[in-house]
Amino acid sequence: MSEYSDHVARIQRAWERERPDLDVRPQGVIGRLHRLAGHLTEQLCAVYRRYGLAEGEFDVLATLRRAGEPFERAPGELAAHTMVTTGAMSKRIDRLERAGLVTRRRSASDGRGRVVALTAAGRELIDEAFTEHMRNERRLLDCLPPEEAAQLESLLATWLACFETPRRDDAGR
Repeated sequence: MSEYSDHVARIQRAWERERPDLDVRPQGVIGRLHRLAGHLTEQLCAVYRRYGLAEGEFDVLATLRRAGEPFERAPGELAAHTMVTTGAMSKRIDRLERAGLVTRRRSASDGRGRVVALTAAGRELIDEAFTEHMRNERRLLDCLPPEEAAQLESLLATWLACFETPRRDDAGR
């Protein structure tokens, strides 16, 4: 366990006392990751709110922006890239459209399909918000020495691979 007695360490000690028959070491990793995720989400969402965005709306705009010219995708593609249901995606798109940040139109290649595209205002907003988002992530990661941050990234990528199958476009093929 860490020399710093944090909330998770106190919980582990209590369980070790109450259930010495169980190995509670996994709590040290899982519990800390869970708590850290909450702190990180709070810090990340503070930046999104400064731009009038919720986390999901930031995600949609960022997905459209990184798609490259002409900064558009079908709603189903957006849902797949952001890992939400099409119903949740529809609500996000509605809010972004009302704010003038995206437009919806019929697909030129499929008359029944729709395409969601960034507006000029949406592109300007996500470019500004993403720049601040990257500064914020750098600030958060600067709590660790660079070599430890690189090691953590590698460890997390290895662990995440146990749960996620790389998609073709994620692997660069």
